[in-house]
Amino acid sequence: MQAQEMMSGLRIPEMDELGHFFRSLPTSTLVGIGALTAVLAYWLATRPRPIKPPCDLLHQSEEVPNEGGGRRSMMGDPSKLLTHYHDDARTMYEVFQRGLHISGDGPCLGSRLPNQPYKWMSYKEVNARAEHLGSGLLHQGCQPNPNQFIGVFAQNRPEWIISELACYTYSMVVVPLYDTLGPDAIRFIINTAEISTVICDKVEKAQVLLDNVQRQETPCLRRIILMDAFDTDLVECGKGCVSSDVEEGFISLTLNFISAYSGNPKGVMLTHGNVVADFSGFLKVTDVIIFPNQDDCLISFLPLAHMFERLIESVVYCHGGRIGFYQGDIRLLPDDMKALRPTIFPVVPRLLNRMYDKIFNQANTPLKRWLLNFAAKRKGAELSRGVIRSDSIWDKIFFSKIQASLGGRLRMIITGAAPTSPTVLGFLRAALGCQVYEAYGQTECTAGCTYTTPGDWTPGHVGAPLPCNLIKLVDVPEKNYFAAKGEGEVCVKGPNVFKGYLKDPERTAETLDSEGWLHTGDIGKWLHNGTLKIIDRKKHIFKLAQGEYISPEKIENIYIRSEPVAQLYVHGDSLQSCLVGIVVPDPEVMPEWARKKGLIGTYKDLCKNTALKTAILEDLVRLGKAAGLHSFEQVKNIYIHNEMFSIENGLLTPTLKAKRPELKEFFKVKIDRLYSSISM
Repeated sequence: MQAQEMMSGLRIPEMDELGHFFRSLPTSTLVGIGALTAVLAYWLATRPRPIKPPCDLLHQSEEVPNEGGGRRSMMGDPSKLLTHYHDDARTMYEVFQRGLHISGDGPCLGSRLPNQPYKWMSYKEVNARAEHLGSGLLHQGCQPNPNQFIGVFAQNRPEWIISELACYTYSMVVVPLYDTLGPDAIRFIINTAEISTVICDKVEKAQVLLDNVQRQETPCLRRIILMDAFDTDLVECGKGCVSSDVEEGFISLTLNFISAYSGNPKGVMLTHGNVVADFSGFLKVTDVIIFPNQDDCLISFLPLAHMFERLIESVVYCHGGRIGFYQGDIRLLPDDMKALRPTIFPVVPRLLNRMYDKIFNQANTPLKRWLLNFAAKRKGAELSRGVIRSDSIWDKIFFSKIQASLGGRLRMIITGAAPTSPTVLGFLRAALGCQVYEAYGQTECTAGCTYTTPGDWTPGHVGAPLPCNLIKLVDVPEKNYFAAKGEGEVCVKGPNVFKGYLKDPERTAETLDSEGWLHTGDIGKWLHNGTLKIIDRKKHIFKLAQGEYISPEKIENIYIRSEPVAQLYVHGDSLQSCLVGIVVPDPEVMPEWARKKGLIGTYKDLCKNTALKTAILEDLVRLGKAAGLHSFEQVKNIYIHNEMFSIENGLLTPTLKAKRPELKEFFKVKIDRLYSSISM
């Protein structure tokens, strides 16, 4: 009681003066101070917070003792490489079963007809159909063992995944087929893998397979199962080879054949353990920041014949998410995106380049472009602090329509298969307001071996090693790359590395050495922070007449950033002393670019205009000089071609890489004329 009396009588002069100060302020001033305090408190509570990286971004990998310079990720157990992430998902069958358990009877696979909403099959329905299809295959005579190869010849659709799951359920091997490899390659794959059963989507594909059988070019093929309905004529033609009743409602190992740069396709043998290890590495890198969940939805349009797409899809359904398939026409992809509203979007750089070019083509005045770049720089400043959001003032004014065109819910974009321009990647990371990751790898290491570390949004590299593999660089003396200088051929070792090429020991020995290192053929460089930059290609090199080594892909990656250029092919050989190029201008961007240079006309007319050719050649040389190309690395003449290289015309692989031998043959006459005009 005495203490309370003492305290009540205690006087603090400063507090009295402060109280007198506030009592003397006008009410309006006090209200203003209160409002300002509330605004400040709200800002402190809601201000964007940066992503906390899972490791030190200045030290993302480290060298492992006794591995010849091999480096490992700074995430995961330093004493061993990651083989799996979930104890209950160590095979691809268990991966789907885990998603089934998480989701219950939630939506799993979705598809749509034109102008219709998506319709969904539940996890239980997908599981039941996979079991029915698998048991139907056994009833037809297929054997439940890893020596039983089942071909899948179809575009992306729910039945593709059901077919794959049927194979996993009964320990059979799925072998993707795709018509873009050409009829000779399809026959080669069927015969090499001794495929007796092919599941295909359309009657036209079944007819191709039947024609091969009737010409006795694929003697091992005994049955064709169709996803789509077919008429009695096809059955009569097939004489018992065609079936639709293997599974009601359906009118150990995975083997991926990939296109070789020359010769026949290569059959990459991957185990369930390879796939599980690879996607576990992806999960470990991102688990703290953007772990997949039951609310995630992926749009499937990249070919399921390739492991990159299948790997990301398996990550989604392992965690109970949904996969929606595009309608099969890439021109309708924007409409599918708006209808599906995906959260995960696997892409290739070509699509990102088109997106970037379209955005700037629509910003058709210098002021609009300046404002767009200004807004991207402001958001880029946030990115450099690790902040990613889609609700800034810049988003509301400039980027909301771009984000809405992709569905408005994206939280992760993953790009791979080819280099991405730092300019494009930096802009889209700002404009799309979601996490954009870059991966690097190849089918022989399942899909990826490096991945961007969350929080590191600097372009120009492909990230650090995944926690499931080591990476080392080895000398390439003929091109002056040495591991001692942090440069050399990229080699990968770990549980995600393939077992070899099917029935091809010679090619296997060329690619997979005795210590288990996969030699990728790509040239990499370690950056100071432990990330990897791909700088060149070992295989695609040639000598010019004067003895200089040339890497055309390195030059193409520089030239492709020319504003009017959509695609190009750089050519040279040992009989010539210089390089020439084939250039395909961008139909949307080039006409406006030409107009600014005083050139008017339709796209096709401009492609024939020698003034346009001169202007584009000058722009290519300008970019080459800025990138430090030697004089002998610059093209001396170009031909302007008005049709895009594509899968359909046989000039691109299914992963949208240039088919160099085919390009060389296709443009042989044009190339000869380019050289003759130089000599004149």
